[in-house]
Amino acid sequence: MMEKMGFGGGCHWCTEAVFQSIEGVGNVDQGWIASSGKYSSFSEAVLVDFDPQIISLHQLIKSHLLTHSCTSEHSMREKYRSAIYVFSHEQHEIVQKNLEDLQQLWSGNIITQILPFVSFRRNSADLLNYYQSRPDAPFCQKYIQPKLKLLKKNQKADKG
Repeated sequence: MMEKMGFGGGCHWCTEAVFQSIEGVGNVDQGWIASSGKYSSFSEAVLVDFDPQIISLHQLIKSHLLTHSCTSEHSMREKYRSAIYVFSHEQHEIVQKNLEDLQQLWSGNIITQILPFVSFRRNSADLLNYYQSRPDAPFCQKYIQPKLKLLKKNQKADKG
């Protein structure tokens, strides 16, 4: 049975490509997610459907943290909010435990927030599947390819 979660951190084109490359991830919907309170503004993100029988939530979160600046505050954080958007209190607790466990892999404090999912706005059709439709574009070569290489290297290391 597929589960759903939202992820934001960097450019949604990069985040989309990262999650599309992970075995066990089904649909990746690219656009903007809004939460509540002071996080009610839309921020670049993706909605991900994944099969926890194939990819653990722990590995999914680790992949997300590896492929964006999860320990860095910067001037673009409103547009590129480092967040995991959850759909239930149970998901929140599970994500929190995973972030606590993964903290040991980073020297800086992980700033990724766990936020309730409120709303999603899909990107325009011509910008969906950005990397898959134009892998040779300069943006993809400069920003997305290094993230995918890092992800692949990490997956090999995890398998031993």
